Amino acid sequence: MAYYVGVDLGATNVRAVVGDETATVLGSDVRGTPRGPTGIAVTEAVLSVVRNACAEAGVDPDAVVAAGIGSIGPLDLAAGVVLNPANLPDTVERIPLVGPVSRLLDTEEVHLHNDTNAGVIGERFHSERNPDDMVYLTVSSGIGAGVAVDGNVLSGWDGNAGEVGHMTVDPHGFMTCGCGLDGHWEGYCSGNNIPKYARELHEEDPIETALPIEDPDFSAIDVFEAAGEDTFADHVIDQLAHWNAMGIANVIHAYAPLVVSVGGAVALNNPERVLDPVREKLAEMVFINVPEIRLTELGDDVVVKGALASALTGGTGDRSRVESPP
Repeated sequence: MAYYVGVDLGATNVRAVVGDETATVLGSDVRGTPRGPTGIAVTEAVLSVVRNACAEAGVDPDAVVAAGIGSIGPLDLAAGVVLNPANLPDTVERIPLVGPVSRLLDTEEVHLHNDTNAGVIGERFHSERNPDDMVYLTVSSGIGAGVAVDGNVLSGWDGNAGEVGHMTVDPHGFMTCGCGLDGHWEGYCSGNNIPKYARELHEEDPIETALPIEDPDFSAIDVFEAAGEDTFADHVIDQLAHWNAMGIANVIHAYAPLVVSVGGAVALNNPERVLDPVREKLAEMVFINVPEIRLTELGDDVVVKGALASALTGGTGDRSRVESPP
């Protein structure tokens, strides 16, 4: 039997699965993504979850045929590394991935993707419902998109196609993104930046609110939990819906998908507050076909299952390359 590994390196968690040639998961592991002190600590976390997933599956690492990795960016595909990720501390400058995973598994077949590209591979591989023209959008610690056009996943020469969270949606630059530039979609609507945006809105208009604005642990969770009961929380969510609809409209105009499948912790935990307002707004913002906007059916596993599918298919996600695809 052949064995394959899928890895999901996110800004919040790193996870790994081991599967067989039918993409059945035999073992898995997950842990929080280290915040440093350097990128090597993140690399070691990746290797640790791969070892643990192999141990749970009863598979020796050197018995693995191939691996796929879906990772936060930006990527340097030629070097097989992540460079200066926007949602990790500045001390995390370089995260080696392909080389260390290749050495651990003793295989040259290690395929590195932007995490959202792995996500769209997972969506199309694991579901017959997903068309050749679709987008997988994540709204989580950051915002990004994996794009399939005419059945081809768009990667770009360096692997960084789909960084739609860094589209400028606000030319006035009210918020600064984690990448250091102003007005980016991610600077308003990502899980990391929602509390910062709420603080800025409250400073501009300090209305009464029960939200713990000044608490250093104030988070996006607080905003969504207060929705419907706190006027200011509702105002923040209305503003998020505006920016999310604008960003998704831009994605639709750029790629003309038939489906936009949405994942990531912010969307998965708050679909009515995140997706329903966008659906209501898009008809007035999009002049071409308005696609179906739906929540991913793969939940938190969409990227790691896409990475596993990449390993199974030589990095392509092409189901025809698997004798008995799921």
